[in-house]
Order: sequence, then C-alpha cells, then structure tokens
Amino acid sequence: MIYKRLGRSGLKVSAIALGTAQCDWWVDEATSRRLFDAYVDLGGNLIDTADVYPVLGTGIGGKAAECFIGRWLKSSGKRQELVLATKVSGRMGPGPNDEGLSWRHIVNAAEGSLTRLGVECIDLYQAHDDYDDAPVEETLRAFENLVQRGLVRYVGCSNFMAWRLMKSLAISERLALVGYVSVQERYNLLERARIERELQPLCVAEGVGLLPYNPLAKGFLCGGYRRDQDLPGSPRAAGVQRDYFSERNWQVLEQVRKIAQGRDCTCTQVALAWLLSRPAVVAPVVGASSVVQLQEIMAAPALALTSAELDQLQRSSAPAGA
Repeated sequence: MIYKRLGRSGLKVSAIALGTAQCDWWVDEATSRRLFDAYVDLGGNLIDTADVYPVLGTGIGGKAAECFIGRWLKSSGKRQELVLATKVSGRMGPGPNDEGLSWRHIVNAAEGSLTRLGVECIDLYQAHDDYDDAPVEETLRAFENLVQRGLVRYVGCSNFMAWRLMKSLAISERLALVGYVSVQERYNLLERARIERELQPLCVAEGVGLLPYNPLAKGFLCGGYRRDQDLPGSPRAAGVQRDYFSERNWQVLEQVRKIAQGRDCTCTQVALAWLLSRPAVVAPVVGASSVVQLQEIMAAPALALTSAELDQLQRSSAPAGA
C-alpha cells in the first residue's frame, strides 16, 4: 500500500480510504466485519464515516455506522493502526440546534461520536457540509476547543465551495486557530469541471489534501453497465441510470475499458489510478460490499498509468468547454 501525507499535516494515510455509508445498512454486520478486517490486512488505515450514516427516511442521521465501527474496534483491538475520520453538521434530531456548524452542535456531536465509536479521540473531524448561517470564526473556535481538549487531532471539511474554504483557511491563520488539512468532494472521471476549475488549484496552493468521494460514479466506472444490456440487479442501478447514462459518459467508460483490457486490470482500478494521479488527491473514499471487491480496489494504487493512457483519459473526459 502507498501512504501519503494528508495535506500540509504530518499525518500519513493509505491511498485508499474505506467509506462506511453502507455499514449496517445494505451491507450486514458480518460482512462489514470481514471488510474492515481485510482492509487493515491489505494495508489500509483511513476509515471515513459520519454521525449521520445512514441517513434515515426522516432525514435524521441514523448513527448506525459509528455504532458498528465502535463494536468492531472493541472486538478487533485495531484502534492504534487506524486513522479514524468522522463528520459533523448533519441533522441528528428534531430541534433547531440539532444540525449545523455552531459551537453547540459541533461540541455536542463530537461527544456523541466519541461515545458511539468508543474512542477517546477522533483523528480527523470534518465539517460535513458548509452552513453559512454559522459564523466561520465560531465553527473554527469550536474545532480549536476540541483539539485543545484532546478530543480531536486534525480537522477537515467537506462540500465547501473554494471561496468558503479559502475564507476559513485565512481566518484560521489570522486568529491562530486550527485549520482544515483536507476537503472531501465529489470527484471522478465523469465529474471534473467544478473541482478542477477552483477547488483543486486552491488545494495545491494551500496544502489541503483532497479526499474524493463517489470516485467510481456510484459504480458506473466499474464497467458492469453496458448500453446494450439490461440494468444489473443493484439497488443503485436506477440512480446510476438517471445520473450517468449519457453518450459522453459511455464514451469515457469505453476508454476506461480499453485501457483496462490492455493492462490486464479492471475498470475500477483504471478509474481510481487516474484519480490518484490528479493534483492534491490523497485518498479516494471508496465503499465495498464484498472482500473480493475490496481486494480489487486496494490494488489500484499500485497501477501506474502511462502518460499516454492518462492523456487519453484526460481528453475523453474533458469537461465541456475545456
């Protein structure tokens, strides 16, 4: 496994992060345990979750993923091998202060996550979404409080526009507060324009690690979908069809498939290897539903695409107007 620094921090994480939105939801506990054990055995060390996983039909966070991780950590004894990341801001109850990035919600949510995870400290605590009704200074001071108390080691963010991330970094520097070392954002071969236009150059300039989520476009880039065949029997298939079935995306997938065939690897590995070649990218956050699938994913960082292959992928997936 390849390990990379998380942004400008000294923290080193595996080039694949294990996502957990599926845990104790469409992936049962026994399978999730096998996945977590295999992930660590294969060299993975960054587990990413959130207090709202899974989000229930009420729109209120279910807490189940953190609870599962807590049970697994207790039985496996692998806490010290891991960088444990979770997120805050999503709705966790019916009250007006049960979501957002206020001091109150952040501190309350952190204490809840620590209890569910069964740990004394969260390695990477991330603002799950940006809330412009909470002053940036208040949010950063709340994170600073958690760091000073020893409850959090590093902080990151997710789904922040570039200018909001830059504002946060500037305030952190001006007020000598803890600053974001990472940002999560939707990024894959099919969804490039919004990230590459502003956020990615900012990450490079300011030393912020980029943790792409949805790196395989909900599985479309894994190669199991074909335009001339029926949808596979996946609970996500209808959503994939709605979001990604287009002539342009089929052409990108065909290029991915062509490279995979030429390199005797899989479409999944090609799509992830391309992403890992992009500036500021540290570790795609990838979910898995079987150990075999996870083994395929974990082999991706070892695949070094040639400059010609990278150029082919760049050209085929170039955003409109690029």
